[in-house]
Amino acid sequence: MENMTQIAQLMSSTVIAAGLVIGLGGAGAAIGFGILGGKFLESSARQPELTNMLQTKMFIVAGLLDAVPIIGVAVGFLLLYANPFLGALGLK
Repeated sequence: MENMTQIAQLMSSTVIAAGLVIGLGGAGAAIGFGILGGKFLESSARQPELTNMLQTKMFIVAGLLDAVPIIGVAVGFLLLYANPFLGALGLK
């Protein structure tokens, strides 16, 4: 019975950790996109002739910035469905 309690505690902690990883990754990406868009608009307003070059660079950075929450979702799913911490309890 003690083993079931340990498994329940581990799984509940894992669900909380996965939620934090996904939520904070998404929040960080949203803040990053907001800053990126604001700086792009500021720079295009200052020098309109550079808008095309800046837009290309903005999309490259946006693609890299978008990888952070995607990796967070992958780590969250790994924790939920293939929990590596169950091995510490002697389960697999």
